[in-house]
Amino acid sequence: MKTETVGDATVETWTPDEVWDAYSKGEIVLIDVRTPQEYMFEHIEGALLLPMPFFQADKLPSQQGKRIVIYCGSGARSGKVANGCAEKGVQPVTHMEGGFGAWKQSGKPYVGTDMSTGAPKRVAGK
Repeated sequence: MKTETVGDATVETWTPDEVWDAYSKGEIVLIDVRTPQEYMFEHIEGALLLPMPFFQADKLPSQQGKRIVIYCGSGARSGKVANGCAEKGVQPVTHMEGGFGAWKQSGKPYVGTDMSTGAPKRVAGK
């Protein structure tokens, strides 16, 4: 885990392994800030979609003590959103290093698209 100070707040950056560990235990809520098209093509199962252009940190729902972890395709958009959350006083705030690309590269499971039918399909991790 890496940390960065933004104003009076701290933004944490977790690796896909750290995210997977916490997600498997039900300790976090994942928010995908990519476009609806990116999300529909492939995403982490159970992640909520809240595209970056519509993201309002002060409107986030309460997760009853669960940490919110934000991700995008590469980590760039989620880093910006996490910093925006910190600036609005949302704490704790975390984003995933390397985004969904790093998630897939590390062999974690996700929902993809069956190219022969266009239907969603689960893709098992390594």
